Amino acid sequence: MSDWLRGAVIYQIYPRSFRDADGDGVGDLKGAIEKLDHIAELGCDAVWLSPFFRSPMKDYGYDVSDYIDVDPLFGTLADADALIKRAHELGLKVIIDQVWSHSSDQHAWFTESRASRENSKADWYVWADAKPDGAPPNNWQAMFGGCAWTWDARRRQYYLHNFLPEQPDLNVRNPAVQDALLDVARFWLERGVDGFRLDVVNFFVHDAHLRDNPSLGLAKAPPRPHQFQRQLYTRTQPETLQFLARLRALLDRYGAVSVGEIEDEEPLKVQRDYTDGADRLHTAYSFYLLRTRAMTSEVIKEAMAGWEGAQGWPSWSLSNHDVIRAPTRLAADDPQRTKLMLALLLSIRGTPFLYQGDELGLPHADVPFERLRDPEAIAFWPSGIGRDGARTPMPWVRDANMAGFTAAPDAWLPLDPRHAALAVDAQNADADSVLAFSRKMIAMRRSSAALRVGDIRMLDAPGDVLAFERSAGGERVLCLFNLGAAPAAYTASGKTRFRVGDADLAPSGALLAGYSALFVEI
Repeated sequence: MSDWLRGAVIYQIYPRSFRDADGDGVGDLKGAIEKLDHIAELGCDAVWLSPFFRSPMKDYGYDVSDYIDVDPLFGTLADADALIKRAHELGLKVIIDQVWSHSSDQHAWFTESRASRENSKADWYVWADAKPDGAPPNNWQAMFGGCAWTWDARRRQYYLHNFLPEQPDLNVRNPAVQDALLDVARFWLERGVDGFRLDVVNFFVHDAHLRDNPSLGLAKAPPRPHQFQRQLYTRTQPETLQFLARLRALLDRYGAVSVGEIEDEEPLKVQRDYTDGADRLHTAYSFYLLRTRAMTSEVIKEAMAGWEGAQGWPSWSLSNHDVIRAPTRLAADDPQRTKLMLALLLSIRGTPFLYQGDELGLPHADVPFERLRDPEAIAFWPSGIGRDGARTPMPWVRDANMAGFTAAPDAWLPLDPRHAALAVDAQNADADSVLAFSRKMIAMRRSSAALRVGDIRMLDAPGDVLAFERSAGGERVLCLFNLGAAPAAYTASGKTRFRVGDADLAPSGALLAGYSALFVEI
């Protein structure tokens, strides 16, 4: 029942910024329901919703205070049920986020855990005594800056938080915690969701001995304290796989799927390890392509290496709510280069994830400092761009108030003026738009078993040309991408299946203008 995942195109909805139905300037579940037709018409097979659970919103939903209720900002449980129902009517599967590495410090579990060292949830979080001089237990640093340990005067101990102090780490080593998380999964599976995206899945378990992370011995200080260290003991511990085996057994009973987010110094290796077997994740994606600043044939070859013959299945994305949008990062905000990046994502081996606005070619938004909401961006300003530029409102109607995102005069984040011109209605009227291209490319992919689920064979090619063959059954598709500005040629013959930009198949072979692609049936 979970086989659908391997051939799917999955669309990520960041609910706060997708569509606001109640006019408060914040997106909600009813707004998402209104726009599910857009996703179905795009040709996607599933939606992934970022967190909509009860939360104090210190990290905008990734600090959960109740895993089995909807935050009133987004709606109600009835709205969640209605979204699942409507998605299924449209033929869309529903994947929801689960944030199990940590909870909010306002969660009832943490409130009880911090109350004493003897209560039933005393070891549901990662607590440790101070060193004799009062210092934290070890040298671990938080991803959002500063020490990863915070002193709690009630317990007179430190608690671990790999992110904000308001996001204490759950002790997923504890079988009782595992049981509680599986109960959360069961709650949503019974409501009809088709799977889970597991936030920072390789952070679930910490080193039991709380050993210091070794220094990288850097000659120059990096932007963030945790980057001084090799993250040997804070993540990717072998015991994580034991919990994933329990989760996989539960998911298999429901025919549901799991998608893991990998954040690691060896992202591709961990991505493969965490999907290598019937007792692990169904698929996983890492930040390897999400943080790539220049798309080259070497980047893709490295991403594809090691998967042939493996039991696991990769997922890939070029944009999401955590990184600089791909049109800005990889395509210089150029529509033609953006189309090329979309075509590449949709043709490499693995499950592609589109982030809301990818299909429009939205550039990364400019958000002035006084409008920043992202705690990470504020903490490291001005050394980093931050995440808010990827989270601004989705533009639906070019000439409407706030581009049709909300009836309110403003939204929780500002609308980038460039985005209104790229609104869905404007692109619907343009046969050459990025949106029109996205629909065509997804439809072409859907018609090809080779592109959806086939094997991949990387081929030698000159200069900036990336060449690979996808195959399934008797179908073979040669995929040629010119990732550079200069024209290029490649020896090929067959029948043209699809082209991106000015590319053609001549008697002498494939002729590829700058930033073009050609798909050839061979």
